[in-house]
Order: sequence, then structure tokens, then C-alpha cells
Amino acid sequence: MAAPCYLGWDFSTQQLKVIAIDEQLRVIYEDNVHFDRDLPEFKISFPNQVISPLALDMILEKMKSSGFNFSQVRALSGAGQQHGSVYWKKGSSHILKNAPSELPLHQSLKACFSVSNSPIWMDSSTASQCSALEKAVGGAQQLASLTGSRAYERFTGNQIAKIYSQNPEVYMQTERISLVSSFAASLFLGAYAPIDYSDGSGMNLLQIWEKAWSVSCLDACAPGLEEKLGCPVPSHSILGPISPYYSQRYGFSPDCKIVAFTGDNPASLAGMRLQEGDIAISLGTSDTLFLWIQEPSPALEGHILCNPVDSQTFMALLCFKNGSLMREKIRDDCSSGSWDEFSKALSSTAAGNNGNLGFYFDVMEITPEAVGIHRFNRNNEKVSDFPKEVEIRALIEGQFMAKRIHAEKLGYKVMPRTRILATGGASHNRKILQVLSDVFNAPVYTIDTANSACLGSAYRAIHGLVAETNVSLADIVKLAPEPKLAVTPTAGAEELYRPLLRRYAELEQKVICNATSSCLVK
Repeated sequence: MAAPCYLGWDFSTQQLKVIAIDEQLRVIYEDNVHFDRDLPEFKISFPNQVISPLALDMILEKMKSSGFNFSQVRALSGAGQQHGSVYWKKGSSHILKNAPSELPLHQSLKACFSVSNSPIWMDSSTASQCSALEKAVGGAQQLASLTGSRAYERFTGNQIAKIYSQNPEVYMQTERISLVSSFAASLFLGAYAPIDYSDGSGMNLLQIWEKAWSVSCLDACAPGLEEKLGCPVPSHSILGPISPYYSQRYGFSPDCKIVAFTGDNPASLAGMRLQEGDIAISLGTSDTLFLWIQEPSPALEGHILCNPVDSQTFMALLCFKNGSLMREKIRDDCSSGSWDEFSKALSSTAAGNNGNLGFYFDVMEITPEAVGIHRFNRNNEKVSDFPKEVEIRALIEGQFMAKRIHAEKLGYKVMPRTRILATGGASHNRKILQVLSDVFNAPVYTIDTANSACLGSAYRAIHGLVAETNVSLADIVKLAPEPKLAVTPTAGAEELYRPLLRRYAELEQKVICNATSSCLVK
């Protein structure tokens, strides 16, 4: 008998990926369909209700022709780009359940959708719906306290409200609204899959504490919405066995279980194997923080989501727009475009930068909302420039102090067991990582996250089979390769940075006031 394996799927913005892992968590198969490359006739670079089933047909046929043994798959799960939505026409559940196995799935489903171009996360055309939703619940902070985030244009509730206001007849023809994740799960289940708590937290509709839809939010978006969304479920739920379609067409075992799909960011948290108190920092074009939080404090910035691997806790996401492009700009201006020279300059200055602090926002920042370059000397006086090596340290220290300050605003606490898991371009630079370690007073590890959402989905497939017996994901992934320790904090770092962090937070308020002209600068 073939050894059991588990599949993880990632329905992302530009491609569909799959990974198979065995019981020792070794990757035994991986493949992808890139939409631009493999489906150029569609001329689109994101999955919608047409391209996703087509890409799925394509990748399953590739697996079949390579000799992949589908009968050994015990369970599968997956991830979808967050916030995107799919609208099923009345009568579609019957077609989904009875798709004939001799036809590719996309052919059976092509007439099932009431909205032809489903909105995705890049959509930002719902400002008026966002205002209406915040007003309906008593303001932006009240909405954040309820749902984990203030109203965002890309969030699903606001997209649904726009569709209802512009095309009420299309909305009325809709039997079910899925997220990309629950849509993908539906394809495997042969029935409408429920939305999971974690991805459901990115809609401005789910009460994150009660794990139930907010009636006031639903009513503010569209009538009869609760029925169209279905009941949300824990992220580790087994939704049922795979549809007979896949057993007949590809040879899947009828006992193969579908574990609830979730969003790509929650799945990445699982793939990076975050544990309580951990932080993952992606140092890319934008810098993104993933936090495991016990007692969150939702704010007007960042997002609190239900934790996909522990339904009693939460995860937080913070995005900083001025990431690697800002670091590269200062590298070019201050160290002749050389990272080696940049690192030498960083090492030549003392931790704390003699009290010199800087804010570097080449483009309008999200966290906080401010723009421009603002430098302050040790007496909090604004100055026009710094020596080059001081500029470099001010940039790196400032970027990491901002991350700690805003993480703590959301309720995050650095703990004795905290690990920082760093990924992205700047994670290869030990001098930059040393500053990160010192500012947070925690060790920094580096991890490979090339397929973190996909891998996280495969881990979650295994976890789903045993989650009801109180086995944690951490127990499941013990055999996975450990992250590599890169640097540990310098002795005395916490004492040095604590007063600097307070100063930085106060100066940030001053910078925000200047940027918005909404308050008087003292």
C-alpha cells in the first residue's frame, strides 16, 4: 500500500500551486500553473471563477500524467488570496454536486456565476461603502473593535455592498457568496464550503471575539447576506470527504478529507510555524509583520484576524509601505549603492545613534499615515540632514522601532521565548538583523518562505485530522526543518532602546500631525 501523503494548495494572485508532503513532512511533489505563462489566452493575471477551475483541471492532469498516486492522499487543504469573493448563481449547488467526471470541471461550472468579474484584493473602489459601514456601527474604531479592522476598500463586506447597490438584481440572483479560499474548497468538496474564521476576519463582517457574523455589519452591506454567506467554521474543521468527481476522474480515495481552506496570510503563518509570542517579519518591497497575539487591542491601523491554527488566540498583520525601496534609496545616497559599505557604516555607529532619530517615508506610509523624511537630533530638534553613517543607522533603527511600537499598540508583548523569524531580501544582511534583534530584544532566525502558504496548507491538512483531539500544529510540525539562528540581542539592548522607543513614539505623533495638518504641533 502506498505511503499516505497530504496536499496543500495555494490559489494566489498570479498562479495556482500545489505541494504534497509525506508523514515526515518531506516535500514529495510540487507543481504550479502560472496564469500569464500557461493560460495566456485569458490575458489576466489573477484567478477568478473561470480561471481557477481551469487551472485546477490543468494541474491535476499534469499530476496524473507524471504518475502521481492520488489514492495515497489522506487529506488536503488550501489557501486563497484574501478578501476576493465569488458569486454563485441560484441552482449552482446542484451543478457542483453532480459534475460529470468525464468532463473537465471548468466546463461544468462555466454558467454557475452571477458576477462575471469577481472583485479581488487590489480593488479600491468602495470608499463610500466603507464610510457607510463605519457610520452604521458607530465609527472606525468601533468597527475595528468588532471585526479586527476599520473599513478597508478591498475588504469583502464593502465589495458586496457595492455590488448590491449597483446591481441589486445580480445580488438577488446570487445563492452563495464565497471567499477565494472557500470557493477553492467548494471545488474539491462538490458543495458550498463554509468560510473559516481566519479568512472570514478579513471581510469587515465577522465578530472576531464571538466568531459569528455581526448582524449590524451584514445589514449595513446588503439584505439577506447571512444566508448567502453560510455559517463560519473553525479553521481546522474537516468539511467532509472529497467529491466523487475526483475519485472517478483521478483516483482519489473516497475517504480523502477536505480541511477548511483559509486566506494566504493565515496559511503563511502556519507554513512559517509561528508559535505564541513569535513575530515573522517579511523585509520586502513592503515590510509585513505577522504576530501571534493572545490578547489583541484592535486599532485604526493593522488587522487582527482569528488565528488559523489556534482558535483561542489571534494573529495580527501590519504592513509598512516604505520597505526595501527606502533602504535601497538610502544605500544609493549614502554608500554608493553598495550593501557592504552600507553594513560597514551601520557597524561604525553606536546602537542608539547618539539619540539621533529619523522617519523615512519616500511614499505615503500606511503605518503611520505620513510622508517625507523627518530627522531629529538628541534634543528632539528637527534637523535638515545627518552624516551618512548616522543617516543609515537612523533609517534602520527607525524602521524597526516603528515595527515594535505599532505591534505593541495592537496588544503584542515581547516574551522571554519570543523568536523573530525574518524573511525577504534584507534578511540576508546580518548587520541589519542585529539592529532588529537589539530593538526587539529577541533572537532573530531566518527562514525560507518560498512556498509558505502552500506548505502551511499541507501542514493544516494533517492538523485538521487530529485537531479535535487537542493536538496542536506545533506538535504536528516537529519534524519540519528548524529556522536558522542568525543573531541574538546585544547585552543591555533593552535598557538602551526602551527610552528611545518612547521618544520615537512621541516624535511619530508630531510627524503625523505635520503630515495631516490635523493637529497643532506643540
